Amino acid sequence: MEHRIAELERTLQWMKVALALVVVLLSGLVFTAFRSGQQEDVLRVRGLVVTDEVGRDRILIGAPVPASESRVRTDSDKARAAWAGRFPNPDQYMKYYRDYSHATNGIVVLSEDGFDRLVVGDPVPDPNIGKRIGPSTGLVINDAEGFERSGYGLLDVEGEKRVVLGLDSGGGTEGLALFLFDNGVVGMSVEGEPYSLFLGSAPAGALPGGGQEPFSGLAFSQGQEVVRAITGGGQ
Repeated sequence: MEHRIAELERTLQWMKVALALVVVLLSGLVFTAFRSGQQEDVLRVRGLVVTDEVGRDRILIGAPVPASESRVRTDSDKARAAWAGRFPNPDQYMKYYRDYSHATNGIVVLSEDGFDRLVVGDPVPDPNIGKRIGPSTGLVINDAEGFERSGYGLLDVEGEKRVVLGLDSGGGTEGLALFLFDNGVVGMSVEGEPYSLFLGSAPAGALPGGGQEPFSGLAFSQGQEVVRAITGGGQ
C-alpha cells in the first residue's frame, strides 16, 4: 500500500513537470506571436511540429494535432508490429484497433521511436489496448512502448462526470486509482491478484457486488463479488 502511494506521489511530480512543459511551449508561442511588439498581432496556426536534431517528429501541437509519419499510433503497420503480437489473436486486435481514437486537440510528445509518451489534450486518445468508456480531458503518460501508465482526467460517461487519477500496471491494466464520480462514488481502488480493494464511499447499488445499501468503508473483492467489507459501523 505504501509502495502504491509512493508511486502516486511520483506521478504527481511527473504531472507537475508535464504542466511546466505545456507552460513553456505556450510561452514560446506567445513570444513568437508578439515578437514584433504589436500586441494586436495574433499568431494563428492549425498545427505545429517540432523535430529533433536528426529530423524525427518529437512534439505535435494542434487542434487536432498534425499527422506525423513518425507516429506509431497512426500507422497500422507499425502498430501491428509493435503491439498485435502481444495478444492471442493479432488480427482481432487490429480489427478493434481500427476503431480507436488517436486524435487530440492539444500536445503529443513522441519518443525517438515514434511512441506517444506524453499527451495533454481534449479529449486525449484512447489507450492502445481499448477504447475509453467516455471522452477524457486531461493528461496521459505512457511508457517507452506506448502503453498508458498514468493519467489524470475528467471523463464524460454518458453525461456523468468522473474525475480520475490513475496509475496503471505493465501493459496498461489498472493498478491504483483515486476517483470522484457525480453519482456519489468517491475513493481509492487497488487492483491486484486475486483480490481488489476499494476504500471510500458509495451510494446504494453503486459499488459492484456491494448490495443495495449505501457503503462507506473498506471492501475486498474477487471479480465482481465483495468477499469482505469493513464498514464505518465496523461490520
